[in-house]
Amino acid sequence: MVYSIVGSTPPAPGNNMLTTHHLHHHHHGSTNAELDKVTNLNTLIVEINSQVALFRDMLIHVGQARDSPELREKIRKLRRTCVEACKHTAQLILPQIRSAVADGILTDNPHLVLLFYLAQLFLRELIKSYRLIQVVPMDMSGYYDNRAGPSNLGNVISQILLCKQITPDFNQEELCSITKDSQEIARILAEMQEYMPQHETYLERNAALTDDANGPWPAKRRRNSIYKNMGLLCCVSRPNYL
Repeated sequence: MVYSIVGSTPPAPGNNMLTTHHLHHHHHGSTNAELDKVTNLNTLIVEINSQVALFRDMLIHVGQARDSPELREKIRKLRRTCVEACKHTAQLILPQIRSAVADGILTDNPHLVLLFYLAQLFLRELIKSYRLIQVVPMDMSGYYDNRAGPSNLGNVISQILLCKQITPDFNQEELCSITKDSQEIARILAEMQEYMPQHETYLERNAALTDDANGPWPAKRRRNSIYKNMGLLCCVSRPNYL
């Protein structure tokens, strides 16, 4: 073995082998941890993609022959599941991106991009579901006769104070809950928007090839569409029990 530093004392063979082993083990462990993190994010993104697609498919049946109290309850549960999945995944992605940006590292994170566009699609479906429930309300009184409503804590307290039975208003509760969820998804989108790569350049380049350089959705309008859509829901107040 040749040492480049003149006069330095070569380390003992045993110590050198031990150090090399620990460095290799540390590198191998870090690699496995990173692979597990990527695999976990891949799984979460795929699940959200499926949930958003299923949510959209369920909304297609609202007001149709297959519409029923059971379908409305499935839509409610899937909506809540998808909101929580988006929040959880964003909480895993955003901290590492913030840390990289703080260190001066600009990265094009594919999980962030996918989650951003999935959340955009989900927000549009949330707004559509809000309008559908307004236009096509469902009588859920029979469905909840022998079971608790989706969020009836406020009704239970009112029944105790007023000493009378209060029937939960499923449709009104859904409208308020959808408003809350839409605001949460819009907040997540706003946080992710700050770290989104600038794809507008590539989109404009492709649009120019088809003689449609401006496109139906200019970049500024796309960025502001999140908040404009939220304006449809902000007028609805949230009850305290949500």
